[in-house]
Amino acid sequence: MLRILLSTLLISGLLATVPAHAAQPGPKQHVPVAKARDLEQMRSSRVVRVLVNQSRNSSGEVKGEPVGVEYYRLRALEHYLNARVADGKGIELKIIPRAKEQLLGALQRGEGDLAAPGELLDPAQVRGVEASAPVLDQVPLLLVGRKGERSYSRVEQLSGRTVALTSASAAGAAIEVINQQLALRKRAPIKVEWVDPSLAVEDVLEMVQAGIYPLTVVERPIAQRWARVMPRLRLDTRLHLAQPGAMRWYVRRDAPLFKAAVDRFLASYRAPENQDAAFERIYRRQYRVHNPLARQDRQRLESLRPVLQKHGGAQQIDWLNLAALAFKESTLNPNARGSGGAHGLMQITPSAAQRVGISNTATVDGNVQASARYLAMIRRKFFASPQLNERERMAFILAAYNLGPERVQAMRAEARRRGLNGNQWFFQTERVAMEQVGMGPVNFVNSVNKYFLAFNRERASLERVAKR
Repeated sequence: MLRILLSTLLISGLLATVPAHAAQPGPKQHVPVAKARDLEQMRSSRVVRVLVNQSRNSSGEVKGEPVGVEYYRLRALEHYLNARVADGKGIELKIIPRAKEQLLGALQRGEGDLAAPGELLDPAQVRGVEASAPVLDQVPLLLVGRKGERSYSRVEQLSGRTVALTSASAAGAAIEVINQQLALRKRAPIKVEWVDPSLAVEDVLEMVQAGIYPLTVVERPIAQRWARVMPRLRLDTRLHLAQPGAMRWYVRRDAPLFKAAVDRFLASYRAPENQDAAFERIYRRQYRVHNPLARQDRQRLESLRPVLQKHGGAQQIDWLNLAALAFKESTLNPNARGSGGAHGLMQITPSAAQRVGISNTATVDGNVQASARYLAMIRRKFFASPQLNERERMAFILAAYNLGPERVQAMRAEARRRGLNGNQWFFQTERVAMEQVGMGPVNFVNSVNKYFLAFNRERASLERVAKR
């Protein structure tokens, strides 16, 4: 029952350096505060609404196969709630993905009956709701770096280092405490780089593996899970960052009977031994971005910058978006050849180039011009709405570049039909793509986005070269 419902409902700029809770991509969906719903009302409606962290680690399916770690717990919860139902009218779980920092607010407003973050929450942020018994207890935070680089065993060694964190990461509070200790010893604090909200914890881990970010901190079960598909990650298990915490679910305060049922379920639940089989098989070859600013690649980018800036400026497209697409398509190699006639720096096809009036794409200038015009055409015809922020707009344009704009528009419509945010690609409309066509286009958009963010971190130095 849950599997069918999840197939229907589940799949569907600049880096902030100061705020812990960056604005999320796409507009928030406001829902008025709902009336109280305890277990009796849930059984009457035959629906339990579950707010899940939109991270792919936590929730998601790829072409019908579960890959989110919370999927199995929620499936077992549904079975538990329906174990004594005799009339065949059991409860179904409706999955509602939200950004991690939005989960508890949405729960308080009555947008859901249960919040399942799949990660630790900062205890200081848990207000106005009831925490369940532990889903996982004694969960430590781990520092994660890249194999072959310096490892750490004492917090003093992190003085002056930079750690990349996702918005609302529980590690933020832990690092604040460590920085107070470092200040007493007159040592430089650990620097926290709050990453773009289009990145989930698994994306940051991939960028650490690539050498784009130097370090991150995540919960041990999450680090160990992703290390199985990102073999270059290094887990610094000897370093103690904070006291271990408990991963929990959360319910509304006006649902004591439901909370009691959830606690009884969690006390007896045991994870299946093979729950990560599909996860490992599907993701093993997906998370493989490279550092686009390695020395040789940086030199290539500097030589290509004038043509990227020229045609990006002509079409009002950030030249670093063109650079990121070029790195994904050809690793900045103008002589690259692809399938279906795609060729050159941007891997534009002759038919796509002809649609925007370019006949010669054999030169770097013509290849970039055709691609920039084609991207601008997609933006103008399909994604000009002011309801889209710029990172989401570019994500939709890239998805359309990969899949075709009409197909992406159909996915947006399907996302809305399923209760997802059709104005948000990351974690929302991409779920429909994951279900319909698999990880290919999702990985394509994610990779280009990461390359853009990597370039954007170095924008000042890249553009300083241009002014010399």
